[in-house]
Amino acid sequence: MLFAILIRAEEPTCRLLASPAMPVFTKEGDIIIGGIFVFHGLENTKNAFKDVPVLPKCKGLNFREFQLAKAMIFAVEEINNSSDILPGVSVGYRIYDACTSIQLGIRAAMALMNAPDEDMFSDTSCKKSSNVHAIIGMSGSSHTIGVARVIRSFHIPLISYVATCACLSNKQEYPTFFRTIPSDYHQSRALAQLVKHFGWTWIGTVRSDNDYGNLGMATLYKLFQQEGICIEYTEAVYISYPREKIIKTARVIKESSSKVIVAFLSLLDMDILLKELTLQNVTGLQWIGSEGWISARTFATEEVYQILGGAIGFAITDSLIPGLKDYMLNFWETLFSCSMNSNTNASKCTGLENVREMKNEYTDVTELRIPSNVYKAVYAVAYSLHSLLKCKQEQVAVGNKTCENELPVEPWQVVQQLKNVNFTTIYGENIYFDRNGDPAAKYDLVNWQMNNLGTVKFVKIGIYDASLPDGHQFIMNNISIAWAGNRTWVRISVCSDDCLPGTRKAVQKGKPICCFDCVPCAEGEFSNVTNSIDCMSCPLDYNSNEQKDHCVLKVIEFLSFGEIMGIILVTCSLFGVTLTALVASIFFYYKETPVVKANNSELSFLLLLSLMLCFSCSLTFIGEPSQWSCTIRHTTFGITFVLCISCILAKTIVVLMAFRATLPGNNIMKWFGPTQQRLSVLAFTLIQVLICALWLIISPPFPHKNMVLYKEKIIFECDLGSPTAFYAVLGYIGFLSAMCFSLAFLARKLPDNFNEAKFITFSMLLFCAVWISFIPAYISSPGKYTVAVEIFAILTSSFGLLLCIFAPKCYIILLKPEENTKKHLMGKALTN
Repeated sequence: MLFAILIRAEEPTCRLLASPAMPVFTKEGDIIIGGIFVFHGLENTKNAFKDVPVLPKCKGLNFREFQLAKAMIFAVEEINNSSDILPGVSVGYRIYDACTSIQLGIRAAMALMNAPDEDMFSDTSCKKSSNVHAIIGMSGSSHTIGVARVIRSFHIPLISYVATCACLSNKQEYPTFFRTIPSDYHQSRALAQLVKHFGWTWIGTVRSDNDYGNLGMATLYKLFQQEGICIEYTEAVYISYPREKIIKTARVIKESSSKVIVAFLSLLDMDILLKELTLQNVTGLQWIGSEGWISARTFATEEVYQILGGAIGFAITDSLIPGLKDYMLNFWETLFSCSMNSNTNASKCTGLENVREMKNEYTDVTELRIPSNVYKAVYAVAYSLHSLLKCKQEQVAVGNKTCENELPVEPWQVVQQLKNVNFTTIYGENIYFDRNGDPAAKYDLVNWQMNNLGTVKFVKIGIYDASLPDGHQFIMNNISIAWAGNRTWVRISVCSDDCLPGTRKAVQKGKPICCFDCVPCAEGEFSNVTNSIDCMSCPLDYNSNEQKDHCVLKVIEFLSFGEIMGIILVTCSLFGVTLTALVASIFFYYKETPVVKANNSELSFLLLLSLMLCFSCSLTFIGEPSQWSCTIRHTTFGITFVLCISCILAKTIVVLMAFRATLPGNNIMKWFGPTQQRLSVLAFTLIQVLICALWLIISPPFPHKNMVLYKEKIIFECDLGSPTAFYAVLGYIGFLSAMCFSLAFLARKLPDNFNEAKFITFSMLLFCAVWISFIPAYISSPGKYTVAVEIFAILTSSFGLLLCIFAPKCYIILLKPEENTKKHLMGKALTN
């Protein structure tokens, strides 16, 4: 029974809870296109959340939006008067006012989706659907997002002429959305390339605090980061912000160090910011604008030019639509019964006709960039319907239908057809939508310039075409650019000046990467490009020049014969050889005298020969090292000095033996005669020869370029090969010297007028002192001075031996010949 009651129950009815939104402009037709524009502003009201919210109240008048609505009406009338598109099908429109309110925009969309009955308050069935096939609108991304989310379930296409948020390209979120303005994704890329093109790396940013500004700037931030562009500050502005926040933003802009500002702002937000910047007299900054305001005639005044003069930015491509400009002017003249032409009898339009809040510049219809987008949106719907109805492209009389399919057409069908629409406008522009519902991304790069008449012009100085290959999308025209502050050159805006070649960048702690110090490259490093991140190391045999911007071949340093030190040492060496040869000549001339015969003259001549070799071997240490010089210099030095010390040691033993032999019954000299003396010298020397031979066999010295000791030069030296062998050679010389010194010291007080042991003691003392001090000096001396120290030790010790041992004898031979007798030498000469 209950089931039957339910079956017989009346069908559910619906009642309108409130009066629906009413259109501002309306025209009936077979096809209805809806439009949502912003004809008025909005009063600021606060909701107390105690009563049912009332509808927002509108105020003021936005003639710019009236221009857009008239562009839509113009396009509809043009289509209705054309026999080439939708022949015999009338197109109507319903245009609503959203008053910059998302709530009122959604209310207008609901009104378009629900066709009202004649008696809108009667209890009738809600079966009747709307005959609106598409909606054109709204103004602003946030408003459009709200409407798009509402109508997507009803599959009604929404075509925006100004909503640029990249988020609207998401077809899963907004499946019925299309637009005739490029996405902010492309605008962000264009702005990033623009900033990079002029070399600005330190900028400030201002954005609208809504979907348009926040999402557009978020994309721009990522692109700036990729291009190495740093942001000093980022500020947000919104029309409903209290004035204190706008003042703060203006102060941040005024006090910043960056000279370039990227303003991703809507027209209304830019307007309130400009008012505050004017009050604070913020001028001379280079503004980079988004399409939301860069071409707005509202700001093209002499007062605003003081702030925005020289601004550059990307604007929607300008389109010359035949008849649209005149239509706009006629609309104004008709609306207020005036004339734009001063030559007519009618009163001249002033732009203030009964609209107190309207500005004169609103009557300017020279900028039709956004109206052309509305025009293209209407035609996109018309061509989609044309294809959907399969109308024939032929001239027919008005009223004669030539379309195969019959009306009605469902909105979802229009959505599908819009995806494939492709047509060319009467001014030659190809219109189509990609898979995201976006058009081809093209922008005009405009520059704010003032002509001689004081009129602000938006001069086209370049284009951006996203359809071109990467690297060729941004094209500059050969047109002079007006820069901020009436400059004729590009304004520099960097946190830190460029680091010149020879330096590297060091990021300042706690600051963006664009803020850096220029640190000079270290010795041996260079950088040959501007703003180098790192310094590169020179090859081992190269060093950086004084400017550190390239590498030069290092100076190869060695002790040469041509330098002053080398000349002095060579002179000393040759002087030593000459002096030794002179002594040898004197001894040879006086070889029969007692002084020469004393202590075995044969050992004296052998000692003089070894000293000549010692002086001569120092020459092998001078000059460019080679394999043979490195081989013989240390071995020759070691062998000749051992030969020298061996001779002295033999002479010392002879002195001791001779004294022992004078004692009664002691015939010790027979055990250390001339033969034994020669053999002892030979034996001592052969031991050194053996050490040197092992050195040369196991690890011989070799020429080596020392690139580690100094960064600015190469030390060309003889590597010892085996330091152990070198110190073994020195150690053996030291051992013989110590033994010789000890024996000579013991014999120094023997009773003899000419005791040679004294002089041997002095010579050995000097010799040991020289070579003991040589070791630390040798180790600590750098480069060629190491060689010089070794030569100095050789020469000093050789001169010490020569003078200490032979000078007293030469003194007696040449100056005291009366003492050159056997009796005097033996201490038996009679006194007078």
